[in-house]
Amino acid sequence: MPDGSLLDAIIGLAVLLVSIVIHENAHGVVARALGDDTAHKAGRITLNPIPHLDLVGSLIIPAALYFSTNGAMMFGYAKPVPVTPSKLRGGDRSGFAIVAAAGPLSNFILAFIAALAFDPSMLIDPDPTILERVIMGGLVWNVTLAAFNLLPIPPLDGSRFLRVFLHTKGRQTLDRIEPYGFLIIFGLFYFLREPLFRILDLIQGAIIRFLPI
Repeated sequence: MPDGSLLDAIIGLAVLLVSIVIHENAHGVVARALGDDTAHKAGRITLNPIPHLDLVGSLIIPAALYFSTNGAMMFGYAKPVPVTPSKLRGGDRSGFAIVAAAGPLSNFILAFIAALAFDPSMLIDPDPTILERVIMGGLVWNVTLAAFNLLPIPPLDGSRFLRVFLHTKGRQTLDRIEPYGFLIIFGLFYFLREPLFRILDLIQGAIIRFLPI
């Protein structure tokens, strides 16, 4: 069996992958319910992870971050589910916000399920079982994913909520920023890590208050 750190990395990557796939499916399912079948036609409403995977964002970056920070950080992303805001009931403001909410909400639900099975003794167990590692990974990574995706930086889901409060020019600005969004995020990770993590800690703390732990 792999040593503890490698096993945790393998389980963490597996949990992250499953959580991302469910997150993206949630976007597609809700978009379809609101009248936009773009994701459905593109084959993106599926639990098969392959259509959702981005080689760099879903595998290389999470693994590199995990090992380079000794497990302190793992971040990843999938190919965004295609959405046509003009097809949504509510358009690119309320409709888009509802579709965006489905992703973090799915991660919250997964974290809630993991929290129901969580026992604090798992934290001090020197040799947790694989199931216990999955439960802890499911709790930690889904809270992290939900919090991270709520940041108001395009193309993250938080920017979709921001659109509700912006006029046309503001939404157009977000659209222009979006192609460079992940570069902005990486810049924040490397140059403004401490304030970014403080913000994430606040969001995670708010999420955890609603979990049964």
